[in-house]
Formats: sequence, C-alpha cells, structure tokens
Amino acid sequence: MSEPKVGRPHWPDAISKPSDDLSALKPWNWAVERLEKSHNYWISTARPDGRPHLMVIWGIWWEDAFWFSTGPKTRKAKNIAAQPYCVLGTEKADEAVIVEGTAVEITDRAEWKRMGEVYDRKYGGKLLPLLESSGGSVFRIEPKVAFGQDEHAEDYVQAATRWTF
Repeated sequence: MSEPKVGRPHWPDAISKPSDDLSALKPWNWAVERLEKSHNYWISTARPDGRPHLMVIWGIWWEDAFWFSTGPKTRKAKNIAAQPYCVLGTEKADEAVIVEGTAVEITDRAEWKRMGEVYDRKYGGKLLPLLESSGGSVFRIEPKVAFGQDEHAEDYVQAATRWTF
C-alpha cells in the first residue's frame, strides 16, 4: 500500500481555524507504531437494526490492515456479516489512532497460518489450533480513513491528523 494522503480532520464548528501550516501533522509511521504496539483494541460494529456494538479485542496490524479472530456466532461476526463497515481504535486515548474501514472474512487457511504466526509472536500461545478447534473466523479490516490524536503534542489541535487511503 502506498502512503495514505495526510490532512486535517474536518471540524466545522472549531472555535479557531487551524493553521494552513501542515508541519505539525503526524506522519503515517506514527500511527502504524501505535497500531502495531497496542495490546487491546476497541472495535465498533453495527447491529443489523443499526444499533452500535462496541467490544474489546486482540489483533495485529499487519500487511497494511488490521487482522483479528472471533467466533462466527459472536455479535461482532454477525454484525460484520450484515454490514462490513467498522471502526477500530487503539487502547491509549491520549495517543489515539482510529481506523474506519471494511471488514472482510478471510477463509484461506494459508492466510490464517501466516497471520497466526504473527499473532502468536505478539500474544504468545497458539492461535491456529484454537481457531480450528472452535470453528473461529479471521477478519481483515481494510482501512479507508484514519485519525490520529496526540494529547502530548505541543499543540494538540494543530497535530490532529487525518489519513485517507
């Protein structure tokens, strides 16, 4: 994947207009570092009737996307089957990365094995036997837009970043 386009989030009711100087925006590698290092993630999906569902999951940022597993009977798997759009957030709100994207179920067992090896290095354990014994599912969230918010930046408003894929 090529580098996403960087810009500012749209804040139509901001008290002051952000500067035209984009030098304070975060580079994409800042977001990738947080996506890779986060241990817990928040995933938001929508139920078939449109009501939101928010859950904590484990997963990996790998090959320019977010990968996770879940049981096929879980609410998030059912939601994704009905509506694949979802939002993912890293665990640290003071250095938040939020990814909006589309979840795609991965059925290729060779992909499961490759993903499982990366996942096992991060979390320990053996994901693949667990998935196969439980009939689990693997999903890949393909990013469409992402946001970065860094409360530690010298000027938080000027550093708020939007990446478009």
